[in-house]
Amino acid sequence: MTSNPKITLRAIEPEDLDLLYQIENDRSMWNVSATNVPYSRYTLHEYIANSTGDIYVDHQVRMMIENEDHQVVGIVDLVNFDPANRRAELGLIIVEPYRKSGYAQATVEAICDYAVRVLHLSQIYAFIDADNLPCITLFRKLHWQESARLRKWLFDGVDYHDAIVMQMLF
Repeated sequence: MTSNPKITLRAIEPEDLDLLYQIENDRSMWNVSATNVPYSRYTLHEYIANSTGDIYVDHQVRMMIENEDHQVVGIVDLVNFDPANRRAELGLIIVEPYRKSGYAQATVEAICDYAVRVLHLSQIYAFIDADNLPCITLFRKLHWQESARLRKWLFDGVDYHDAIVMQMLF
């Protein structure tokens, strides 16, 4: 049995601009996020400069995922923060070539711990393309519950895909 790699979640730094630009402008990711237009370097620079890192101010928190060698392996965020109901939506991107190496599982476990211990959230939810079986399998393995199927929810530029809403209740 292999263990997950050790990761650190840290704030976004100006040095992360190039990677953030690459991820946000990767059209293949647009069907699994709310993004449907390219972001300029200037816009992303301003986001980094003006983000407080306080979920109550920004209504989101975005963190870089680093491995033990201090290489950035992805980005995780909690968005659509609802303080009245103590919930937020999870977003997660692991960049190539780090996929299928345990980083996603380690990150979901770490962000859940952060959500409970630091943010005192009651739940996190995620929208997952119904065709993304590795992701759905991972969330089920981590005891997330499938709570809804949204028909034709995600558009990839050609076709619509169903989305599975998964929740982790704390």
